[in-house]
Amino acid sequence: MNELITKTAAELSQLLQAGEVSSVDVTTAHLDRIAEVDGTYHSFLRTSADEALATASDVDARRAAGEELGPLAGVPIAVKDIVVTKGLETTAASKILEGWVPPYDSTVSLKLKAAGMPFLGKTNMDEFAMGSSTEHSAFGPTLNPWDTERIPGGSGGGSAAAVAAYEAPLAIGSDTGGSIRQPAAVTGTVGVKPTYGNVSRYGIIALASSLDQIGPVSRTVLDSALLHEVLAGYDPLDSTSLKDPVPSYSAEASRGDIAGMKVAVIKELGGEGYDDGVRESFEQSLDVLRGLGAEIVEVSCPSFEYALAAYYLILPAEASSNLAKYDGMRYGLRVEPTDGPITAERVMGATRGAGFGPEVKRRIILGTHALSAGYFDAYYGSAQKVRTLVQRDFTAAFAQADVLVSPTTPTPAFKFGERIDNPMAMYLNDVATIPANLAGIPGMSLPSGLSEGLPVGFQILAPAREDARLYRVGGALETALTDSWGGSLLELNGVAR
Repeated sequence: MNELITKTAAELSQLLQAGEVSSVDVTTAHLDRIAEVDGTYHSFLRTSADEALATASDVDARRAAGEELGPLAGVPIAVKDIVVTKGLETTAASKILEGWVPPYDSTVSLKLKAAGMPFLGKTNMDEFAMGSSTEHSAFGPTLNPWDTERIPGGSGGGSAAAVAAYEAPLAIGSDTGGSIRQPAAVTGTVGVKPTYGNVSRYGIIALASSLDQIGPVSRTVLDSALLHEVLAGYDPLDSTSLKDPVPSYSAEASRGDIAGMKVAVIKELGGEGYDDGVRESFEQSLDVLRGLGAEIVEVSCPSFEYALAAYYLILPAEASSNLAKYDGMRYGLRVEPTDGPITAERVMGATRGAGFGPEVKRRIILGTHALSAGYFDAYYGSAQKVRTLVQRDFTAAFAQADVLVSPTTPTPAFKFGERIDNPMAMYLNDVATIPANLAGIPGMSLPSGLSEGLPVGFQILAPAREDARLYRVGGALETALTDSWGGSLLELNGVAR
């Protein structure tokens, strides 16, 4: 195994800037790794080797000419298949978009290209980001590198698995209700959901527009910070984009000092339903934070009891509206009925019936019902009222603490098939991550230990626009845990093999 694939993005950046390796070398090493193991893990839906190597060669030439480049120039990246990329097939893991090659780039894609980051390929996901296991991909599931009988999380299981399996040092994910943080937790990686509006959503295939947020996936807190600095910033093409300056997240990740900070445990995100190993790992991490000088307190957020139900009304409602455009008329799949007249209505029905998977159909039906006449106020309107209560609970909690913490998921990765026929059991996997999306605040998951030999995550939440706090607390906790373990969980448990 080429040792370049085991390097963090920060380490690769140093090697590239020192001229000790070339971007072509680094990119080739990761493409070779993908060729070697992705037949097993299926992290990628498609690779873009020619484009990646062309970008790497260009970066090497610019660096050799003395051009000043960004810290991640030449470091390759995997991109979730929900990010529109000009000239590269983008499907959101759905048959209804199979073969669609976008004629334009998302803002995220443009920023990655401007940073000189070679695109290794598009990663697998639950169809249109609807799911918590990557079992709902139209092109087959991704396997967890820790145990190939278990799910890698979702919807961004492909991005998390690619990073965990050393197929990519960095990846892009999207988080609507935990789809960056939950896969990170069950694969032993780091995932960050930025403040809503911190990263542009222009050119991101929409699921639920008031909840979706793009963010980094990596193996270290510092690597996520470096990628976050590339992604963040105001975009006039996104009406929800924030005009805030981008702070040095990487400096906060390296700071290491959290003495005197107040860290609050959320009472409602723990206890019954949480695996014993998850709780034990969480308590051990709290002890580490105490040892670093943080004050640990407890806060109560009563409305969180209703957050899951509210989320699964708001998300389907927005999804049913966003996915109405896939009608077989303009682009993507078109299926014509084999009998009877060919009308717009019948083509639309045949196309959507053939192109959408069962989970997408389930949520479209639920969302359309919630928005229908006579039910709007009872369902969607009530869910939005709960959302306001969640936001108020967060405001009250942050008045008492600098950051809030909880386990990222109630359990480690479950086995394939265990919950796919039980939507409620599947949805409960996101119970700890969903409140942050309803409130638009930033959240991070980082590895906190093992439960029955499988990784579990520690979630940190910060007030809106205070993403830097995630990196300050996360970086300090990661350093202390890694020192106590004698290395990262991925290194110690031989995932790269």
